[in-house]
Amino acid sequence: DALGAAEKESWVWEGASTLEPANRRCLVSLSRGGADASVVREFDLATLQFVPGGFTLPESKSNASWLDEDRLYLGVAFDSTTMTTSGYARVIKEWRRGTPLTSATLVYEGLAGDVGVGAYRDHTPGFERDFVSRAITFYSNELFLRRDGKLVKIDKPDDADASVWREWLLVQLRTAWTVGGKTFPAGALVTARFDDFLAGKRDVQALFTPTARTSLSGYSNTRSALLLTVLDNVRSRVYIAKPGARSWAMTPVAGLPEFSTIDAGGVDNLTSDDYWLTITDFLSPTSLSLGSVGKGPREKLKQTPAYFDGSRHSVMQHEAVSLDGTRIPYFEVAPKGLVLDGHAPTVLTGYGGFEVPELPYYSGVQGSGWLERGGVLVVANIRGGGEFGPAWHNG
Repeated sequence: DALGAAEKESWVWEGASTLEPANRRCLVSLSRGGADASVVREFDLATLQFVPGGFTLPESKSNASWLDEDRLYLGVAFDSTTMTTSGYARVIKEWRRGTPLTSATLVYEGLAGDVGVGAYRDHTPGFERDFVSRAITFYSNELFLRRDGKLVKIDKPDDADASVWREWLLVQLRTAWTVGGKTFPAGALVTARFDDFLAGKRDVQALFTPTARTSLSGYSNTRSALLLTVLDNVRSRVYIAKPGARSWAMTPVAGLPEFSTIDAGGVDNLTSDDYWLTITDFLSPTSLSLGSVGKGPREKLKQTPAYFDGSRHSVMQHEAVSLDGTRIPYFEVAPKGLVLDGHAPTVLTGYGGFEVPELPYYSGVQGSGWLERGGVLVVANIRGGGEFGPAWHNG
């Protein structure tokens, strides 16, 4: 707000990318009025000032990431020669500090019909590597390792998402994949040693295998472990996965609430095994807790204010059966002791699209304006979302 007032612009924060591991410099993205396009400016976190003569990108849908202190990867989207038809970056360049943007060297060029392209460096000590990504469509992509000035394509299905953590390649599947004499189902997360995989070996293991009522919501990492967030019948569960000599050990995080939405993420995945847990549900405002892999109880740090008395209500989960026999789960938030005579005023909501699940959430307005007045809230987990993996979205 202060910057917007000083510069007479309606700046909206769009995020920042820090240069690891020192985390002193960052690239701050600002948009005018919340537009998709943004400007990028280099900021010094020690002096709390924008860097005089630092990296600056004009307003566009370009993207930028740190290669090192004096170089950036740019996904350029300035005009029709550098943009995809979606308006995002089609060209990747390497830009050195102190040189004009026009002198940045070409790294990769996608197709006009792609969604967009990007590039980044993995700064993990001992595992520094550069990657180029190409989003072909919303659900298909390619990933390349940039090595010695050349691009090496990662051999994976186009509709799978791949990432690298330390010595491991991680691939999350949208359709079944047969590799190394094994077939892994849609929705699985599989892993292999990255260098061995590039060398042609196909010793791939399943780290997470879905069932009819479980799916992988997401994963993050600390310095020595992965954090897997799983939806078990639309209930968030978190597991800590650690690689061993021959297999991975999976340990559930205990003491989590039954009906909740949980986000797990490493505090500093290069140096620490601490992790954040952000937890929310229909009746409890969002809380932030701090845990650590292999250590004792979590510490609850903060919680947002409560705007209604959730103790007067209960959350239940039911199922409706569709005409084709599919069981469709739904949450019911209602006053305790509700008389089931068909007369309670009810709001029914649902969303099924883009593999996005409908999970428990906290709403002060909904709680004070509807629940406290005797209303019932029903949230349906209809097909098209991501509650039960890719098949649920495609069904």
